[in-house]
Amino acid sequence: MLLLAIGFSESIKQFLFGTGWLEWCGVFTGILCVWLAAKNNIWNWPIACISVIIYVFIFSEGRLYADAGLQVYFLLTNIYGWYYWSKQKDNPEKEQPIINITKQEVILSIIGVIVFTLGLGFTLFHKTNASFPFVDSFCTACSLIAQVFLARRVLQNWLIWIFVDIIYVSVYFSKDLYATGLMYALYIGIATMGYLDWRKIYREQNN
Repeated sequence: MLLLAIGFSESIKQFLFGTGWLEWCGVFTGILCVWLAAKNNIWNWPIACISVIIYVFIFSEGRLYADAGLQVYFLLTNIYGWYYWSKQKDNPEKEQPIINITKQEVILSIIGVIVFTLGLGFTLFHKTNASFPFVDSFCTACSLIAQVFLARRVLQNWLIWIFVDIIYVSVYFSKDLYATGLMYALYIGIATMGYLDWRKIYREQNN
């Protein structure tokens, strides 16, 4: 029991004092942008741009290369999402509704995840010193799809994020990125809230 208490105490110290200021900035902006997205607020996009730029450096240092590359993709889709939502906001009568995923999108998404995971996973495994090359690639593939669905206001984007965030929590804790792991644990709750809120809006649209 004493050893357990000591180990827990050391984990708390590592979390509080072993987390750099850059990671804390990434955590704060990351949580804020996801919360704003769940609230259907357009300001999630510029804040998300700041967060992903920070995490390019954090993930590169942690040898999570697929995740680092994913942040560049996120930056581009965040800019697109910002433009797309701004355009709809300027034309309220043409506002893009929240929509359901189609069977074709489900099939294409599954195929895309499998191909991307195997292709990038084997590349990282053989060509780099990446940590968790296949897990990292799988989460990256799912995140690519979820981000597109978020920008296009597809309701099920939140279900994909919940699934991916559960995996990411264990990955980041194993890399001693405790604040980031905690952030992704919080993401699970925010994504759940986002799904419930968007589903309510979707039902109101179709009544």
